[in-house]
Amino acid sequence: MVQLVPWSADDFWLLERCNSSEMTAYLGGPESAEKLASRHDRYVANAFPGRMYVIVTDEGEVAGSIGYWEHEEADETVWETGWAILPEQQGKGLATAAIAEVAKVVAGEGGHRSLHAYPGVDNAASNALCRKAGFTFQAERDFEYPKGHWMRCNDWALKL
Repeated sequence: MVQLVPWSADDFWLLERCNSSEMTAYLGGPESAEKLASRHDRYVANAFPGRMYVIVTDEGEVAGSIGYWEHEEADETVWETGWAILPEQQGKGLATAAIAEVAKVVAGEGGHRSLHAYPGVDNAASNALCRKAGFTFQAERDFEYPKGHWMRCNDWALKL
């Protein structure tokens, strides 16, 4: 249903497209142009443990992005995942398929026992997606994202 294509220098437009008020409503709002450029540079350089991908449908259409990176959770380092599906691609099962694909990649990467997602408690669609993708609810908690912005989120975990 989807392919994960490693993030490239040509994918900045996707960050810009996902930086709308609608797409960032549960993430503290749109980022500045400087922050977007910095994020893009990190993604292109793969300058973190993990990787970012563009989600491409079997028809060759860009559906959004997904990635994974390390996150400190209590006394443990875990893999964290996050995604963004373009509005016109939502509701087609593409996010569920992308999560399944990224979970395979992460499991092959090794190093950590679980993959976590942290959607805001009010983000019904992302919480339902976590449940549908096989994650197990852990707890409600405070989460800092982006830096300096605290939000109440649900911690979901998928054992690898």
